[in-house]
Amino acid sequence: MAYNYVKALHIIFVVTWFAGMFYMPRLFIYNAEAQTNENPEVRSQLSTQFAIMMKRLWYGITVPSAILTLIFGSLLVHLGKWYLFLFEPQGRWLLIKLIFVLLLYVYFFSLQKIMKQQLKGIFKYTSQQLRLWNEVATVFLFAIVFLAVVKTALSLVYGLAGLVVLIVVLMIAIRIYKKMREKK
Repeated sequence: MAYNYVKALHIIFVVTWFAGMFYMPRLFIYNAEAQTNENPEVRSQLSTQFAIMMKRLWYGITVPSAILTLIFGSLLVHLGKWYLFLFEPQGRWLLIKLIFVLLLYVYFFSLQKIMKQQLKGIFKYTSQQLRLWNEVATVFLFAIVFLAVVKTALSLVYGLAGLVVLIVVLMIAIRIYKKMREKK
């Protein structure tokens, strides 16, 4: 019974964590685009507003959710005794999922690095590069959810093929969006 409560809490904090990781790059994009405004006063006001929004989102939602996701996820592995099967064939899906989760935390910390740079007025990435980086969380979400739900090796092959298709579709969508913006 405790397992299901922990699982529910884990899912809730995964959702809120992803919400933060989906919105944070959008704020980076808007902030980077604000730097092209010719009016210094407007540029300053926008930068100040985006800095407030980024800090509140990051420290109020995203970081606490990442920590609670890790805590409740670790509890699930312990309560479900998944650690006993991690290197066995029936636990291979979890091992692969945990590798994706580890990479997701690397992505998470990269967002923090970009935020700190932008707060210091350092803009290393264009809005187009940030749009691409924004889609990385979608790829991780897709891979992790498929692994958690499907769990079988054959489905894993289809899942990875689907992941490749998703990446291609996202890249095409970003290019179409860019062309539409350029026409305006």
